[in-house]
Amino acid sequence: MNVIITIQHPAHVHFYRHVIDQLEDNGDEVHVFARENDLAVPLLERYDIPHEVLAGSQDSLFGLAKVQATYELRLLRRAIEIDPDVMTAIGGVAVSHVARLVGARSVVFIDNEGITSHRITTPLAHVVCTPKRFEEDYGDKHLRYNGYHELAYLHPDRFDPSPDRLREYGIDPDERYFLLRFKKWDALHDVGERGLSQEGKERLVEILAEHGQVYITSTDELPPELEQYRLPVPAHLIHDLLYHADLYAGDSATMATEAAVLGTPAVRIQSFAARERDMSNFVELETEYDLLRSTADEETALAHVEELVADEAVTRVWRQRRDQLLEEKIEVTGFVTKLLEAQADGVRRSVPRPAQVSQ
Repeated sequence: MNVIITIQHPAHVHFYRHVIDQLEDNGDEVHVFARENDLAVPLLERYDIPHEVLAGSQDSLFGLAKVQATYELRLLRRAIEIDPDVMTAIGGVAVSHVARLVGARSVVFIDNEGITSHRITTPLAHVVCTPKRFEEDYGDKHLRYNGYHELAYLHPDRFDPSPDRLREYGIDPDERYFLLRFKKWDALHDVGERGLSQEGKERLVEILAEHGQVYITSTDELPPELEQYRLPVPAHLIHDLLYHADLYAGDSATMATEAAVLGTPAVRIQSFAARERDMSNFVELETEYDLLRSTADEETALAHVEELVADEAVTRVWRQRRDQLLEEKIEVTGFVTKLLEAQADGVRRSVPRPAQVSQ
């Protein structure tokens, strides 16, 4: 099987890296393409995943459109040369377009409802794969699985957190500390949305610094007064740091979910949470598993943070809730690998329908 995988975000590297290993172990040929990203490309390099960078980053909405067009054109040229059986991505705008032009099957993974870019992705994708509770319906091409993207790399079968890896960088996991994530709101699905204000970030740090060490990972520019809190470990250790943290808070949806599935108390602060219907993953994690606090209001978020920090039993309770979640959800990497190989088999047999795989 010949597979093309595209990467636009560091979480995409984590999602696909074990899948890549399994595919290659099975004798499949994998080609990875990326857009320039301050974390994603270094992660690809760190995990020794061969890849090609097809386009740079963007600094405006117009720049985003220009970069996307360049990216799709270059991906098309390479796909013509490779002649893939399957093309896959998270989000998958370019993959859904290019696969149709080169006779490949496209498998697109999404977990966020109500995103404008889905309108130019899902109509052309051959398979749209989402978590089970996803509210939007894409008809016969829609394949649901009982898990989250993040369980492709944070399920215990795939991830064993190490305190020793943190100690190498001067962090004592037995001491109280908190992890904050601030993102730059410049992706296609971020248009019109917002995260924490500068004042909100500063107040969040002020509250937490009274209770322990604060570490910040940020793709947005940090003001000088917050630079002292910048993450002291390399990006590939972020999940070790997140697992051992006493609390996560920030405006990154991905890291909020990562914290929840790791059993780390989490507060998500972003405008998506203000919608009449929030995204189904966050609703499920909050209402069914009680592993997340999610809000668009900064005052409410700060109150959640203060409540969780004051609760001495919170870590033990969150880990018990995580155990329940893991009993009910699947290990996602095996599912994805099986799905891609079944789709490739569909290409060879000219079967234009989603594969029937174990969910």
